[in-house]
Amino acid sequence: MISPWYDSDFVCVCVIVFMLPVLLFAIAGISVAGSYPDRSVYMWVPVLLAGLSAAVLIATLARLIRRLMDRRSDESSL
Repeated sequence: MISPWYDSDFVCVCVIVFMLPVLLFAIAGISVAGSYPDRSVYMWVPVLLAGLSAAVLIATLARLIRRLMDRRSDESSL
């Protein structure tokens, strides 16, 4: 089966690499927003950013692992 360019191994690795700094930035934002009581109202922004980036990271990692496992099982059946 031919996969589109945006679902290739290279793009999945790039998405994972770019989501890690976003997740770290969001965690830092949660830390900063929690340390200032007057800014804790805005904590939903980094929490949302962390949740979304973690969801993208986990989904992409699962897709990449599943693809590699399928490729390995296809090679072993030959």
